[in-house]
Amino acid sequence: MALQETVEQIVTGLGYELVEIERSQGGLLRVTIDLPWSAEQLGSEGAEEVFVTVEDCEKVTRQLQFTLEVEEIPYQRLEVSSPGIDRPLKKEIDFVRFTGQEIDLTLKNPMGAQANGLTSVLRKKFRGVLEAGDGAGVWQIVWSDAPKPKPGQRVSKKKEPAAMQVLSFKLDELKEARLAPIVDFKGRQSKR
Repeated sequence: MALQETVEQIVTGLGYELVEIERSQGGLLRVTIDLPWSAEQLGSEGAEEVFVTVEDCEKVTRQLQFTLEVEEIPYQRLEVSSPGIDRPLKKEIDFVRFTGQEIDLTLKNPMGAQANGLTSVLRKKFRGVLEAGDGAGVWQIVWSDAPKPKPGQRVSKKKEPAAMQVLSFKLDELKEARLAPIVDFKGRQSKR
């Protein structure tokens, strides 16, 4: 059985979601897990988002160590962790779950003719708010290139806000997408 299948079978069998597997130099095998999420949780009022704990990682680590030894899959060190504040978005359900959140994305190819003079034709990286697009499998990111005011800086009420820009994309056009790491010591604000 392949490494991906083995790890995914163990992780899902324990009631978690496999986010990604990464092999690094020195024999490090890094497994990222999360708690499963469904679209029904999106509309549930008062539902608190729960996070992966150290105990969850420990439980998965013990089971993976045993299974990888039995399957004779080589590794030097095993690291099981939560996705963190810059969680990768890989599947369609990840995009549904984090609609309305600020994300960073990188396109496989530069903007090219799609830029329409609004941004550089060579631009591949964007940060903005994730929104559902026009059709099935189409997503969009909305952003403004205006610099954010510095803390304590006065902003004139007469100043017109910068124009918002929108980029529509499909998942197969992405090289990478992640939640934008926002640290405000109050946590991410709920979508309500």
